[in-house]
Amino acid sequence: MSFTVAIVGRPNVGKSTFFNRLLQQRKAIVDDVSGVTRDRQYGVTDWNGKYFNVIDTGGFVADSDDVFEKEIAKQVVIAIDEADAVIFMTDAATGVTDLDTSMANMLRKIKKPVFMAVNKVDNNNRMLEASEFYTFGFENVFFISSMTGSGSGELLDAITELIPQETEPEENELPKIAIIGQPNVGKSSLLNALTNQERTIVSDIAGTTRDTIHTHYKLFQKEFILIDTAGIRKKNKEKDDLEFYSVIRAIKAMDEADVCMLLIDAEKGITAQDINIYSLAARKGKGLVVLVNKWDLIENKETNTSRDYEKDLKKRLAPFNDVPVIFISALEKTRIFKGIETALQVYENKQKKIPTSRLNEVMLKAIEAYQAPVVRGNTVKIKFVTQLPTHVPSFAFFTNYPDDIKMPYKNYLENQLRTKFDFTGVPVRIFFRKK
Repeated sequence: MSFTVAIVGRPNVGKSTFFNRLLQQRKAIVDDVSGVTRDRQYGVTDWNGKYFNVIDTGGFVADSDDVFEKEIAKQVVIAIDEADAVIFMTDAATGVTDLDTSMANMLRKIKKPVFMAVNKVDNNNRMLEASEFYTFGFENVFFISSMTGSGSGELLDAITELIPQETEPEENELPKIAIIGQPNVGKSSLLNALTNQERTIVSDIAGTTRDTIHTHYKLFQKEFILIDTAGIRKKNKEKDDLEFYSVIRAIKAMDEADVCMLLIDAEKGITAQDINIYSLAARKGKGLVVLVNKWDLIENKETNTSRDYEKDLKKRLAPFNDVPVIFISALEKTRIFKGIETALQVYENKQKKIPTSRLNEVMLKAIEAYQAPVVRGNTVKIKFVTQLPTHVPSFAFFTNYPDDIKMPYKNYLENQLRTKFDFTGVPVRIFFRKK
């Protein structure tokens, strides 16, 4: 399911700090100077096993004459419109301001859940002062500290109550394959080549595709849904609001998809933004295939050119780099159907259910061959393994000391699962539980 939460509020209340805490990384720039967040930031996070999209917005200033603040205000409105729920961030240290009141007046008009987060409540005096924010009349009010994380658990509990538990897809549901990537790498050209018709607008102008387009594909004994998405690129001040809207829709399209085919430009090579898109899809648990487009434009190709290119590409994609890489030309229709066949194979890998008896037979041997390291004198023993009933292949290892198993051994177990059962192209999640 695609569930999106927008974090909004006036400048310098701690929106980006809270966003970074949710994503557990320093993705958004944080500074005491207001207006730092001009580029929109997107991410995916989870709480109690439920995943959702998060949008960090710039500081909202109503009726401003400043060109940047005008642009930010428009984009905040778009983010609210696209979100399923809104976190309204305020600042207990400063108290209620006119800008907070303007934001509150706007949010009262929307028919979506609004969660007021009064930030910087890190002592008893602040708690008393923060009570003035009840005057805005919002039902859901939480006192938090973005810096320390206090109070954020209660806020996230309330938000995730709105998200239904994952349900298994219906058996007859067609596989959904999304074509993702930066603008102007050939996504629409690929879709037209695959369907052999002008199903989408193809243009050399980056950003022609503004929304996601679904195509029912039924050719050569293959049947699935193709999703062509708007190009995902970094926002900057020259780009219009419509592109900001299209980026949100493209990210939501990932949620609809079972498998994402990431197109990259062979001439440009893989960029930091390509890696961001790839990581986002992997974090969402989507199957992945990398298509290196415009391979026909690479001159002086030798026997090992594609092998070396793939090796370098996978090094950049680490740690999750167990993905198929296909070299194609959408323009010349070279190996494009190989890309589809590979995506459907990744879909099958993603649906794979391993019998518990077989899983234990194989994995307990691998565990016996390489035991988990002793931690603080504790001998870690794993006695049982089972696959969990989730969309993403997930495995629970039952052990006497679940908290003592470190990342290197977790990586070993994941590699063994991939080697023995073929989960190529699919993120695998591993959990350790007390036996």
